[in-house]
Amino acid sequence: MSWRAEILTPVNISLFVNQGFLLSILSSAAFHFIEFKLYLPKKSRMINGKKVVVVLPAYNAAKTLEITYQEIDFTIVDDVILVDDKSKDETILEAQRLGIKHIIRHEQNKGYGGNQKSCYNKALELGADIVIMLHPDYQYTPKLIPSMSHLIANDLYHVVLGSRILGKGALAGGMPWYKYIANRLLTLFQNIMMNAKLSEYHTGYRAFSREVLEKVNYNANSDNFVFDNQMLAQIWFAGYEIAEITCPTKYFEDASSINIKNSSIYGMGVLKTSLQFRLQKWGIVKNIIFKLK
Repeated sequence: MSWRAEILTPVNISLFVNQGFLLSILSSAAFHFIEFKLYLPKKSRMINGKKVVVVLPAYNAAKTLEITYQEIDFTIVDDVILVDDKSKDETILEAQRLGIKHIIRHEQNKGYGGNQKSCYNKALELGADIVIMLHPDYQYTPKLIPSMSHLIANDLYHVVLGSRILGKGALAGGMPWYKYIANRLLTLFQNIMMNAKLSEYHTGYRAFSREVLEKVNYNANSDNFVFDNQMLAQIWFAGYEIAEITCPTKYFEDASSINIKNSSIYGMGVLKTSLQFRLQKWGIVKNIIFKLK
């Protein structure tokens, strides 16, 4: 009887009731949390319902990949794609260590243009609405990704370039004088031929809307460095406007750069592309790169 009396004391009854009430609340909260998680989308698209994908065309980028990747703003970026153009270093291993989900390795070196083709094709396959091309050599700061993305997400522009020439970023960042002068002369010629007013055509920091990538025939372009220039010519020809934002740049030992021989080949390719654009506009000569999809 004494055991029963102890169980039925008011204090024990109160504790028992309070514990049961607390367990009931916790159980209910857990149930509703699980129910909420079941109906919550796995990952919401974070800028006006647009999926943002960053593409990294990589070649021997093992030393600079981590610092580039760590500065990407993943509050707005949904996916990252790295395409390795048969690097001779441990770029692939470094990408895997960093947890990059989408890694493509070329069994043969396809060139800078060929690398970009793989980047954009994969981004479209993943359902990207906005595609940012960022070099993984840390020459361009990833901190401009939000600004570039918002210009496209808010339907202000379909293409945004990070310009090294606006402001004093190029020379301050260590761009060699001969490259700076060549950049200015080529850009002047291109602006005349294309009736445009860009500060430069030669930056490797670019953002595109899905619409642009689905419309211009970038897969018909060169696999070499002139790919960049051909793509801008295609975009102008298709009637799109191009925005530019000031981009600080850094030239250092581990940053990728083309040698004088390849720079000369690129320069000739730029002149050729500009002339092809003008002749196409005049209807004198037709070139497959200007044929829209």
